[in-house]
Amino acid sequence: MSFSIGVILVTLGGILEGLFSIPVTKVKSWQFENIWGIGSLFALLLLPWPLASLYVEDLSQLYSSIPSTVLIGVILSGVAWGIGGIYWGRAIAAMGMALGVSILMGLINIFGSIVPLSVFEPSQLATKGGYILIIAVTTMILGVVIMSVAAKQKETVLLSKDKSTTRSHVKGSFKSGILFCIISGILSAGVNFAFIFGAPITDEAIAMHVPEYATSFALWSLVFTANFFINTVYGFYMMVKKGTLKNLKKGSLTIEWLGALFMGLAWPGGIIIYGIGANAMGDYGAYAGFPMMILASILTGNLAGALGGEWKNSGSKPRRIMLYGVFTLCIAFILLGYSTYVMNG
Repeated sequence: MSFSIGVILVTLGGILEGLFSIPVTKVKSWQFENIWGIGSLFALLLLPWPLASLYVEDLSQLYSSIPSTVLIGVILSGVAWGIGGIYWGRAIAAMGMALGVSILMGLINIFGSIVPLSVFEPSQLATKGGYILIIAVTTMILGVVIMSVAAKQKETVLLSKDKSTTRSHVKGSFKSGILFCIISGILSAGVNFAFIFGAPITDEAIAMHVPEYATSFALWSLVFTANFFINTVYGFYMMVKKGTLKNLKKGSLTIEWLGALFMGLAWPGGIIIYGIGANAMGDYGAYAGFPMMILASILTGNLAGALGGEWKNSGSKPRRIMLYGVFTLCIAFILLGYSTYVMNG
């Protein structure tokens, strides 16, 4: 696959990652733990192992040839991503799609791009491509800050218009949301650590003549199992604890079940497509491709939030500041792609 196709696939993966948590804010008769637990269960059952089994002739042989340290590292990274996913959902529920996705993805970008490059390819930081990557990430953080300012101003305007919402309630929700974002941002970067650290699994799949686009499926099976098992157990535990398990007694085609199915396909599906695209972008595709996916997620999440009415009646100033942030993120996206191109020589 060409570099440009890789960029397109990374972008598509980011779009799915920006959309998968929409049901969290839209379902009415289910609580957070209902949609999160069922969505995670679908994600656990529908994609990882069926895909890997379809494309890898002998998974047991592949895994037996991989050092145990790699397998353990990949699984632990999936566990970290799983815990981060729980706080992701809580952050979105507390802060909304626009602000929640922006802050979350900005933090994940730092810990999922610059940090792994420093760990696995430290010499690249002092090259032209490394410098461009750092500038791109800095530009991205600036864009996230601008968008956060816009979202905070929107919140202030809406609060002044909605007398039924107390200021202390909004302030408490915002503080909790920020804390959830920080925890999720750090731990959720585990997905890219797993992708980079698990390169021997992908290499072995290549040696077994697995199609190029499917070489990461055996890796994702381990990562997704750790992630979605944790999220599924957490969701059902909270349903039992809070007595909301009864919410699941609905028809099989209600909006809640369809929303959970969408989550279960879009969440892992976006990561799978990202992995294919990052591989196509070359040896350093994971380092710049990951923040490119995040940028696409931020832009998609904010568009979804705007279309969903999150910016209704917020006034022209917050929307104008948000557009400045979007423009800044677009510049960062171009710089990220160029940094990968330069690092690949």
